[in-house]
Parts: sequence; C-alpha cells; structure tokens
Amino acid sequence: MNTQSNVMPESPLDSQGIAPAVVSATQPLYWSVRRELWENRYIYIVPLAVGAVTVFGFLIATIGRAMAMPNLAQRLAVLQEPYSFSTGLIMAATFVVGIFYCLDALHGERRDRSILFWKSLPVSDLTTVLSKVSIPLVVLPLLTLGIVVATQWIMMLLSSLVLLGSGLSVAMLWAKLSLPEMWLMLLYHTVTVHVFWYAPIYAWLLLVSGWARRAPFLWAALPAAAIAVVEKVAFNTSHFAAWLQYRFSGPEHFAFPASGDSPSHVMMHLSLGTFLSTSGLWIGLAVAAALLVAAVRLRRYQGPI
Repeated sequence: MNTQSNVMPESPLDSQGIAPAVVSATQPLYWSVRRELWENRYIYIVPLAVGAVTVFGFLIATIGRAMAMPNLAQRLAVLQEPYSFSTGLIMAATFVVGIFYCLDALHGERRDRSILFWKSLPVSDLTTVLSKVSIPLVVLPLLTLGIVVATQWIMMLLSSLVLLGSGLSVAMLWAKLSLPEMWLMLLYHTVTVHVFWYAPIYAWLLLVSGWARRAPFLWAALPAAAIAVVEKVAFNTSHFAAWLQYRFSGPEHFAFPASGDSPSHVMMHLSLGTFLSTSGLWIGLAVAAALLVAAVRLRRYQGPI
C-alpha cells in the first residue's frame, strides 16, 4: 500500500536557496535600523513631543479664542489657522532631528569606540551606512506622516466638539479643511522634498560625520560659508548662497502653500512630471550616491577617536 507523506514538496526557490539568501541579505539591514532607533530614541521622541505640544496649544485655542468669537465665520477661521502651522512645525522638527542625527551617526560610534564592537559583527560597512541614511530618508518621513495625520485628526475632533457644543453644524468645517486632500498633499511634499530633494544634504552630513574627529557641525557648515564669503568678496556675487537656499527650501512650487490656500487649490498645482524633469533633482541624487560611497569607504578605514 502506498502511503502519502505529510511533508509538503520542496519548492524550487527553497531548493535553490533563494529565499534564505533574501532573508539573510535583509536581516542585517533590518536589525541595524532597529539598533539606530534603540540607541537614538530622540528620533521619535522629539516629533512626538512637538505633536503633543501642538495639540495642547490647539486645545487652548479652541477653548479660549474660538469660543470667544461672536459669529461662526470668525470661529471657523480660528479653528482653521493652526493646521498648516502644526504641519510645518512637525516637519521642521523632524528635519532638524535628521540633521543632528546624521552629524552624529558615524562620529558618535567612533567617539565612544563602539565602532570596534560593531566592526567585529558580520555587518558590512555598506549595510551600516545604508541603515543610517535610511533614518532621515525613510523612518523620519514615515514618522512625520503618521504624527501629522494623528495630530490633525485630534485637532479636527476637538474642533468638531467645540462647534457641536455651540449648537453649530460641523459640516462646513469638514468641507473647508478636507483632511484626505491635505494628507495627500503632505505625502507628495514629503516624498519629493524631504526624501529625494534633501538626500544630498543628509549624505553630506553623514560623510562629514565619518571624517571629522571633532565638531562635525562646524566642519559641515564652514566649507559652505567659506565658499559663499570668498565668492562675495572676489566676484561680488551670491550664486553659491542662492544655490544653498534653493537646495534647502526646495523648488518654489513644492513649498508648502500659504495658510489661506485651500487643499483643492494646491492639489491643482502639484505636478510629478515637473518635479522629475528638474535637473537639480538628478544632480542631487548623483551627488548623494557619490557621498554615500565615500562615507562607506571612510567607515571602512576610520578608527576610533
């Protein structure tokens, strides 16, 4: 009698060792990113604290200013004001966190000599640098989106409670703000500007972090300041300073709109094709790739401070 085996037949992928190879290739990067979050808790504590302070300030505004307004139009205006401000404040906080993290990412492990321990592990320098650059380019943008969405949702609920407590309808407020469109605009801005456009800035800071023996912030800022000063003194021009401003602020049509612009109006002007055709984008990505390659080589040969 033939008996059937309970063991499932081995798939061709398993027999060729493809699945284990994929797992073994991604696990070091995954655990390296988790290590960065565990060692640098301010990465998520600071944005969460900014979001909490924003909600607290909005609560005071809804209880105090909004309820003191005599008519509905003025009350709605007070309730709408903080949304753009809170979004910009949280995004600015995460951008500052990304800057200080990158400046300390490679410098910190050399300073406290933990680099001797991490180099003894089977994790390549490429994996380590990729895990560190993924914090400002992947983790912080996702964290920003989540905190902004949660903050604005809480603000919307507080606004609705204020209007309902006054015996007014919340339909006008929900139609005026349109949170889904605001979040879609935020996603577009985060991916285009804070990920792709700022990539060379974070890569430069990582490179300086791996090279400088002390004061990485000064070494990151002084070359740019020196170039701008020399250009101004020698040629009476400010092209380099204008380029720095362009790189930090982003193209004008990707900047956040004024608080008076409605989400629907702003969405009409978002053009992915225009962004992808911008020469500064591709030049910046090429520079970022070159800087990251240099950072990998620096970590390979740099020792503890």
